[in-house]
Amino acid sequence: MGVTPVSPGYLAGIRVLDLTQFEAGTTCTEALAWIGADIAKVENPKGGEAGRTGFGDAYYFMMYNANKRSVTINLKSDRGLALVKEMVKKADVFTENFAPGAVERLGLGYDVVSAINPSIIYAQVKGFGDGSPYEKGLSFDPIAQAAGGAMSITGERDGRPVKPGPTIGDTGTGMLMAFSIVSALFDRVHTGKGRRLQVAMQDSVMHHSCGGFITQARTGKAAPRRPPANNPPGGIYPCKPGGPNDYVYLMTSRANPEHWPRLSKLIGREDLIGDARYDTPDARIKMRGRGRRDRHLLDPPAHEARGDGAAERGRRPSQCGTRYAGAGRRTQLPRAGHPADDGAWRTHDDDADLAGAL
Repeated sequence: MGVTPVSPGYLAGIRVLDLTQFEAGTTCTEALAWIGADIAKVENPKGGEAGRTGFGDAYYFMMYNANKRSVTINLKSDRGLALVKEMVKKADVFTENFAPGAVERLGLGYDVVSAINPSIIYAQVKGFGDGSPYEKGLSFDPIAQAAGGAMSITGERDGRPVKPGPTIGDTGTGMLMAFSIVSALFDRVHTGKGRRLQVAMQDSVMHHSCGGFITQARTGKAAPRRPPANNPPGGIYPCKPGGPNDYVYLMTSRANPEHWPRLSKLIGREDLIGDARYDTPDARIKMRGRGRRDRHLLDPPAHEARGDGAAERGRRPSQCGTRYAGAGRRTQLPRAGHPADDGAWRTHDDDADLAGAL
């Protein structure tokens, strides 16, 4: 693809002083950069932000820090701290996701920063929220997904909990914080006041797991692990050529009774249309529970799916109005231009060296 997305510039002129690291914080500031904010990323002079070297993988750092400008500052030196405080005067947003208490020990807590710039939006990503019994605890994505309940509702119903592949504990939290920052900036237009924001990774995962709370409210019990499809027929089926990601996901919805007859026609089983054993969602669920003798009728695509590749298997259900999604890998990554470099943030000193656009 030769298309290079261009930032819409919605946050043009907004300056973000970025002290984030790894993923949960950096995804937030990268999202702000996508829509036009000018991000000044503060890094340790000895090797840069931990995400540059902690995983030994340059792609990890680049994935979460596109469209930012980087400046190395020794936050533990008097001169470095003074430089950051000077930048605070010009910033609209201050972001950090250090370990609990670390930013206060550096001398850059909310009370200090807001005293310098009362209109600043002070945004913190933490593992657990203030007041939580775990508020002093550290967190990474798997910890957040476990503590937030995502693992408990993922996997086979009778199997062990499974960690979802996407890093919703990290990236999901970063996107919620980006939304919160933009909201606070909008509010500041009317009030002129800054705000302190905090998003906890555990709380973010709970937000992304609302479906489990719906089940708990309806049944009075903890939500069980959910199969790939609750309403038969549906699930994940293998396709040619039989590789690790050659599968297709098929879904029939309880909300649309037309899915069943459409699927029956697609697979050449028109004889099932009108059969009282399968004619309603409840009837199909009942038949699925009767054992292997009848289950094959509720998984009709499983055998046939092996005959086509995932792309062809996907086109045919789509053409007849049923729901499908290919389970193949996604490898193409977008590119975006850098924000304008007007030099307004440049500071050259023994404790500060501009590293340039990332």
